[in-house]
Amino acid sequence: MIKGMQSYLKNHQGGTDMKVLKMWNRISLVKQIMIGLVLGVLMAVLIPEIAKSFTILGTLFVGALKAIAPVLVLFLVMASIAQHKKGQQTNMKAIVFLYLLGTFLAGLIAVVASFIFPVSITLTQGAEGLEPPGNAIEVIKTLVLNIVDNPANALMNANYIGILAWAIVLGLALRNAADSTKTAITNFSEAIAKVVGWVIKLAPLGIFGLVIESITANGLSSLLSYGKLLALLIGCMLVVALVVNPIIVFINIRQNPYPLVFKCLRESGITAFFTRSSAANIPVNMTLCEKLGLDKETYSVSIPLGATVNMAGAAVTISVLTLAAVNTLGIQVDLPTAVILSVLAAVCACGASGVAGGSLLLIPLACSLFGIPADAAMQVVGVGFIIGVLQDSFETSLNSSTDVLFTATAEYKKRLKEGEKVNFKEVFELSKVSNDLAKN
Repeated sequence: MIKGMQSYLKNHQGGTDMKVLKMWNRISLVKQIMIGLVLGVLMAVLIPEIAKSFTILGTLFVGALKAIAPVLVLFLVMASIAQHKKGQQTNMKAIVFLYLLGTFLAGLIAVVASFIFPVSITLTQGAEGLEPPGNAIEVIKTLVLNIVDNPANALMNANYIGILAWAIVLGLALRNAADSTKTAITNFSEAIAKVVGWVIKLAPLGIFGLVIESITANGLSSLLSYGKLLALLIGCMLVVALVVNPIIVFINIRQNPYPLVFKCLRESGITAFFTRSSAANIPVNMTLCEKLGLDKETYSVSIPLGATVNMAGAAVTISVLTLAAVNTLGIQVDLPTAVILSVLAAVCACGASGVAGGSLLLIPLACSLFGIPADAAMQVVGVGFIIGVLQDSFETSLNSSTDVLFTATAEYKKRLKEGEKVNFKEVFELSKVSNDLAKN
């Protein structure tokens, strides 16, 4: 009798577990991530000591994404170029133009907002031992040298400019290779893409751990003294994401841009917000491009390139913090000089990924335009590190989601120009079908 009861309970428990798993799989990935987010916040606030033991989930998730992304970019780009047929057009020129335009306008918006809502800050230490680049030429030089980096070194250090350059060169060299060789490379690329899919399915657990780590480690109390600065930074990024980018999209495709904008923010921006790494979000963005039915030969190059040169959020950060330093020190700035700042911010932002410390370490470069001494500029960098828990999250979210947005915009514009009708509703329905098929 006891054995019978044990058998019944075992079978009943197994059946219940399967039902719960099936119910969970029927929920969309975005909703799963939101559930993980809410649970993470609740645990971090209510039981912080116990919650800390779950931070390993976030570390593992980000680590897995960063580990697979360089290999994914190398083989995906290489396979795409090797299989490319002569005469087949891609949209890279249009996409790069949108990247640069979006980054410049983001810097310009930040300059205008800083004039309308001037902010002064309390300078602080906290950036000791860091060495910012000396000038814009040094930034560009670093970027160019990364192109000819050793391929093994580029993979180990996640130097995406170097990886991209080697992938393009190898892809071109393999164009005349035997079909069996091209097929093998394509198969390997598809296998890596499948592994990426497995990693992304763990996103809810990863976000759960990352939220707990963020709240328990940093809290929000240390940010209160910089509330106005944060409000200006985040406000500028929201204006770029919800006003400037939609206008750019509308001008190009003459259709309501917000379904596409919100989809990119929801499926790319949320993950990037918590990983705080454009590189880690490359697999997520490529999966989203596939869901949107975009051309693989184009997005396999544009997404890793965007993670390097599409830096609207960085342009905002550089412009706002530099002008905050200008206001704090009482330096008078005219509009032409401010416009030059926005151009400099855009150029420097494109090289941010090639400099240790990202956009924050490029602030002294912009400060030098106004004669601000290096010591004061590095104190501004220290402020940047203090507010980085939110500033960097919003910045990465804007940067990464815009990679997909502009890639899709350029392709939809091309389709419309060729006489093809593009219906966003149908695209999203296809995306939903793809999700359902992936679950089954």
